[in-house]
Amino acid sequence: MTINMRPLRAIKVSLPIQTSQYIRELVETGEYQPGQQLPPEGDFARQLGISRPTLREALHSLELEGVIVCRHGVGTFISPNYGKRFESGLETLESIERIASRMGLQTQMGDALIEERTASPIELSELGLTRETNVLFVSRAILVYNRSVAHLKDVVPVKYLRKEDLGQDFHGSILEMLLKRGNPPLSYSFTKLAAVTAEISLAKLLDIQPHTPLMRLEARLFSQSDQIVDYSVSHFVPGFFDFHVVRRVGL
Repeated sequence: MTINMRPLRAIKVSLPIQTSQYIRELVETGEYQPGQQLPPEGDFARQLGISRPTLREALHSLELEGVIVCRHGVGTFISPNYGKRFESGLETLESIERIASRMGLQTQMGDALIEERTASPIELSELGLTRETNVLFVSRAILVYNRSVAHLKDVVPVKYLRKEDLGQDFHGSILEMLLKRGNPPLSYSFTKLAAVTAEISLAKLLDIQPHTPLMRLEARLFSQSDQIVDYSVSHFVPGFFDFHVVRRVGL
């Protein structure tokens, strides 16, 4: 499909930024639909009246935002889930699986490492423990439309959850498993938020470029008896999540 495009020219905003804004405009006005393939890079650059390096920079920006998906050796596509972002208030603890279900999306668990082992000294400290303890360690990517949107790691003492408890239908949510079991009763989560960049190993797991900005949530899940049931570290890919917080005005 050929779209009539207006040539782009440099104004106060840099040309790569202007290009990314224009491509986003084409998507939002329906000229390009979610899942649709963009023209080959050379053709697209000529239609826009810009150089290929400028187009590459704009596309890289759009990929970080989750607007497009670049499939090496295949082409560049508008993200199938563009416009559908995971939105959740941080006041209520919810799994990605539950948020996705509320939005009509289906999540899949990517390659996972699930093992029972002795907790490392750092993990013992994060769990508030001092004696040697066996834990269930679960590390996995969460996918939507075959695109990695998050990477989650959980460390749970085996007295609360074991590998055999996960079963064949485990989709990646330790929180949902603990809620389903109901023992121990859960109370609250203490969570730290930080903006970080993806190191090489994490970037490979998420199929993104190294140093891509990520949102990091580090959480400790407490039981009603104030014991730490789960220590987790979650990384979220930009462009897919909107977290908000409702805060009371201090008097």
